[in-house]
Amino acid sequence: MPLHTSAAPAPALRSVLAALGSPTVLRAAPVSALRTHQGPLSPDHPLPVHVWDDVSQAGGTPHTRLAGWSFLVRGGEGAVATAEAMLTADGWTFARFCGGPYVAATEQALAQADALTAPYQPRLLSVPELYMLTLWLHHDLAADGAEGLPAPADLLVPLAPAPPGIAAHRPHRVADLLPRLTLRLSPTPLLREPA
Repeated sequence: MPLHTSAAPAPALRSVLAALGSPTVLRAAPVSALRTHQGPLSPDHPLPVHVWDDVSQAGGTPHTRLAGWSFLVRGGEGAVATAEAMLTADGWTFARFCGGPYVAATEQALAQADALTAPYQPRLLSVPELYMLTLWLHHDLAADGAEGLPAPADLLVPLAPAPPGIAAHRPHRVADLLPRLTLRLSPTPLLREPA
């Protein structure tokens, strides 16, 4: 079933296109694949990036905030980087290019999600407390990708590398994964030696 991708704000896309069209920006990019790539580069798969700051607060619904938009940067057959745009006081602006394992992991998770039988709206969900990035598959296809909260039946697909004890590239329902995440952040009780 095809994924229902939200359209990125036009100024966010324009800022990424301007960065990809700037030899100066590309030469300064910290991603070697961008600096050495021969041929055209294009933004693909716009994904709203939400941040979940309070995962350690057990109980209740996760609270997220929109942090920006991420685009896979295609160069030839596959993605070579991601490009991120963020909202500032002056509007949407290009933020950075990123490389590393999350590029291929995002591409892999999107392919996995596209093969699911149920349709979803893809987003990215960052969990800074666990140094974790997930593909968030939202059930409401008509929702604004920049808004909303993870619903219990939504799926989260942790991208590799995932934190210890969390399987990467395995879809988890939010209701099932949430207790495991909060448990990982719970303080370990101190063992006392008998007196």
